[in-house]
Amino acid sequence: MTLYARVRVFLEMIKFSHTIFALPFAFTGALLAARGVPTLAQAGWIVCAMVGARTAAMGLNRVIDAEIDGRNPRTAGRAIPAGLLGRGAVLVFIALSVLLMLFAARMLNPLCLYLSPVALAFILLYSYCKRFTALAHLVLGICLAGAPLGAWIAIRGEAGLPAYLLGLAVLFWVAGFDILYALQDLDFDRQSGLHSIPVRLGVTGSLWTARAFHLAACGFLAAIYLTMHLGPFYLAGFAAACGMLLYEHWLLRGGDLGQLDAAFFNMNGYISVTLCLATLLDSLKGGAA
Repeated sequence: MTLYARVRVFLEMIKFSHTIFALPFAFTGALLAARGVPTLAQAGWIVCAMVGARTAAMGLNRVIDAEIDGRNPRTAGRAIPAGLLGRGAVLVFIALSVLLMLFAARMLNPLCLYLSPVALAFILLYSYCKRFTALAHLVLGICLAGAPLGAWIAIRGEAGLPAYLLGLAVLFWVAGFDILYALQDLDFDRQSGLHSIPVRLGVTGSLWTARAFHLAACGFLAAIYLTMHLGPFYLAGFAAACGMLLYEHWLLRGGDLGQLDAAFFNMNGYISVTLCLATLLDSLKGGAA
């Protein structure tokens, strides 16, 4: 297999296109921190840090979970269990991604670089969580909450209340949709002795937990609007995001997983992009006070 082909397989394995879930929230954090539009250099290094961190996280997860993935009919076709990529090749990609993240963090400011090991530690922890705790969904949420929090620090060199509020919003948003995503592996996880909210609470309990988490996410997004005195564009984006979350749960009412792709992939991508664009418009209008 050529290097180009290996890179394509790797990007497919880590679902590189799903970067759209967290990257817009990183830009939202940067826009709020800048109270306007960050410089091109800042935006570029934030993208590099975000892409490097997420690529390393997904690659590491695939290596650590390769044996489990091979036993799960849903994931047996992934690159490592299917023999399309060796662990060594994936580890090289992971190392390059970590280097990209660290270099980008260094180019942003010292605090970003100093906090990078903390982000990497949570990334490593998440890959093992389902072996011993049902709270893996929340750990994943913490990992992705680092995107807006890190972007805020990249702009200001320190954290602030709105950054923590946005981080908490992302934490509960991610944990909520990860619970929904985990429903499709409920039977396999039970048989394999793995831990998750669906295994612990069943379908109905998981649906209500995800709803509670998403309600909390909406609450934190509302708190950002109030604490930063944002304008009508952010408010409209917030309302649209809440509406899409409601629609996401309506699609999965009664545990109908036939609509999971629409609920998980489409709605969550729309939510993050909508909030980012709304914040951008608010920043251009001077909505943040």
